[in-house]
Amino acid sequence: MILPAANRTLSLRISVTAQCQLRCPYCMPAEGVRWEPVAGVLGLDEILRFVRILRGRFDVAKVRITGGEPLLRPDIVALVRGLAADGVADLALTTNAVCLAEMAAGLRQAGLRRVNVHIDTLDPALYRRLTGRDGLPRAIAGVEAARAAGLTPVKLNMVVLRGINDGEVVAVARFGLQRACEVRFLEMMPIGAAADRHREWFVPSAEVHGRLAAAFDLEPLPVVPGAPSRDVRASDAAGLSGVIGFISPCSEPFCADCRRLRLTAAGRLLGCLARAEGPDVAALLRADSAAAEAAILDAVEKALALKRADRRFADQRAMAAVGG
Repeated sequence: MILPAANRTLSLRISVTAQCQLRCPYCMPAEGVRWEPVAGVLGLDEILRFVRILRGRFDVAKVRITGGEPLLRPDIVALVRGLAADGVADLALTTNAVCLAEMAAGLRQAGLRRVNVHIDTLDPALYRRLTGRDGLPRAIAGVEAARAAGLTPVKLNMVVLRGINDGEVVAVARFGLQRACEVRFLEMMPIGAAADRHREWFVPSAEVHGRLAAAFDLEPLPVVPGAPSRDVRASDAAGLSGVIGFISPCSEPFCADCRRLRLTAAGRLLGCLARAEGPDVAALLRADSAAAEAAILDAVEKALALKRADRRFADQRAMAAVGG
């Protein structure tokens, strides 16, 4: 299926590894992700080739590098440099920030524009319980280093879990706004490690909004077509002000406007996190021919046709394996 010309704008997410040093319960199983040998992971040249092919047919408005934890990939700075040199203007990266303090300046110099940081709690003990690591001071140092390097706006992402960190939403909002970060609150999706606990842990965005409304004035901002976040301008009596967003894939799906395409580290295309896995283009990316390029573009069209039409989540792989 060839998409109409009006729908040729894409946001591309490239997962560069399924490995992560943290074990967040909604993302990574405690034993980690069963993973292919290094030879099965797309190389730097193959990733760059995919982006070039995609940009030949589509308006790729944004490229976001994800994982797992992308900063664990040894050639991550070279990948950023290659994407920037190829003309990707809006180049971003999602990270847990544990390694970011040491790498922020180099990533910015290589051409990275901004970062999203997952930070689900400001309580060191809870951070340790959620992630299996005493990494909170390093994550906070990473946020500060990103700001100092100009990787802005830094966006802080918090997955809200009932009975675990939902009592911290106001504190996390203040923490981010005090640092000129945008703060986004995400609903947990029933995927992978989170599927069995979804009913117990799920907190709808409307409930989070209500908690924040008790501490801030919240003024809705215009909806950006294709963006998953519904944003508000938050302000309080002390003069604190900034942007807070709500990402609500369960209670308020944004599927109709979704223009995301994912490339996994192993070379599989995903048009939707809620659908079964899409076409595998790894072998095609390693075959340098016009026929392979045409087949890659056909696979992209097929993946984009797999957007969900209901509220079911059919894919149960670990989030870390699909580049959440």
